[in-house]
Amino acid sequence: MAATSARRLAGLVGDLGATRVPRYAALASRVRLLVADGRLPLGTRLPAERELAAALGLSRATVTAAYARLREDGWATARQGAGTFAALPAGPHRGSWVPGPADDGLIDLAHAAPSAPSSVPAAFAAALAELPRYLPQHGYHPAGLPDLRARVAERYTARGLPTSAEQVMVTVGALHGLATAFTGLFPRGRRLLVEQPTYPNALEAARAQGLRLLPTALDPDDLDAWLGTAERVLAEARPAGACLMPDYQNPTGRLLDTAGRERLARALRRAGTLAVVDETIADIWFEGPPPPPLAAFGTGHVTVGTLSKVAWGGLRIGWVRADADVVRKLTAVAVRSVMSVPLVEQLAACVLLEGLDAELVGHRARLRERRDALVAALRDRLPAWRVPVPTGGLVLWCGLPSARSRALAAAAERHGLRLAAGPLFGTGHALDDRLRLPFTHPPEVLRDAVERLARADAETGPARAGAVERAVGDPVV
Repeated sequence: MAATSARRLAGLVGDLGATRVPRYAALASRVRLLVADGRLPLGTRLPAERELAAALGLSRATVTAAYARLREDGWATARQGAGTFAALPAGPHRGSWVPGPADDGLIDLAHAAPSAPSSVPAAFAAALAELPRYLPQHGYHPAGLPDLRARVAERYTARGLPTSAEQVMVTVGALHGLATAFTGLFPRGRRLLVEQPTYPNALEAARAQGLRLLPTALDPDDLDAWLGTAERVLAEARPAGACLMPDYQNPTGRLLDTAGRERLARALRRAGTLAVVDETIADIWFEGPPPPPLAAFGTGHVTVGTLSKVAWGGLRIGWVRADADVVRKLTAVAVRSVMSVPLVEQLAACVLLEGLDAELVGHRARLRERRDALVAALRDRLPAWRVPVPTGGLVLWCGLPSARSRALAAAAERHGLRLAAGPLFGTGHALDDRLRLPFTHPPEVLRDAVERLARADAETGPARAGAVERAVGDPVV
């Protein structure tokens, strides 16, 4: 079984002297980051506490406390007489990209997750008032509560994609919808076209299904080139499926216009490729609504949506929109792991959807203000960075002056700032010259985050980044 030496792990962790949190918490946080982005593979045996303490210049008690934190949070396991091993609290074998526990003083810019608005507790209060009507029944709705399915269908119809309630299945968030679609529609070993970069957990869901990924490089400044590449890949490889995000793509922020959707739909139709379209961020626009859903330009495509980004991630309500026979097939797949989405959450979702358009006005205004605050702070403190301004979504996809995203993420942890390195959003080791930054925090928090980011950036110039890359590239021994 693979192991990592104390010297190598200490090199990856770096100096803990300037951290704003207790050293044991900082050490645990950095090891968690190494596991999450794959630099510390799952199952790797961690160094003995005494050896790592000596390599880092810390007390053994500090390392012991850090290992205990990792075990408590699920990022490590201990085996009697064998040692401590890198693990994950949940997710597929290569490592799901999941938020860690909140640490005091730490700003999380690794995950684009808005806090809950006041409409969420009000919706749950209304749901609890409605709940007694359902208590005499068994409470199971495998495809979702009929009222919720109807409300979701109405929103698709209003956006230009006629939909009935029978064409909607409720899921436990968008990722559950994506994973269910991959499992139910594409046999293992089939090819799946994916955008590069894209949402990390979508890649992991596809890998878990045993699909063969066909990445197509996505440059948000040259969509014509990406469409041309996608057309060639579709024509030559004829993949079974494609995982696409035409609306404020995560992480690039790209919006595919009507002409682009028509062109892409034609290419999918010629190749006989079924698209699974992630619309997680479709409602978060700042300069007018996007074109109709991609499924309106073709036939048979599957669309996935959620309330996680327009309401609250903790709600865990999503859906799949597809032909009715496909919905029935996917429902049969979903019940193997989730018999039914919790009823109270579905009732709350009905309330939220009823007032969603009015709520979104304020939600978009807050996010637009935060986007502008983050852009201004970055251009002021890090003028060498390329900072595009998306017309919707939750994130900036920044270009770095040199390929040092992973080094920057490691350095930022020492300043109480959690980042997701660019390579996490791709299928290989590319994108180290990119960094995704969410603007979901209030402006004052974002400005504080940029100050910390600037200090981390000063520590990771080209010479320092090269040293870190050499350390990261050392073999696991």
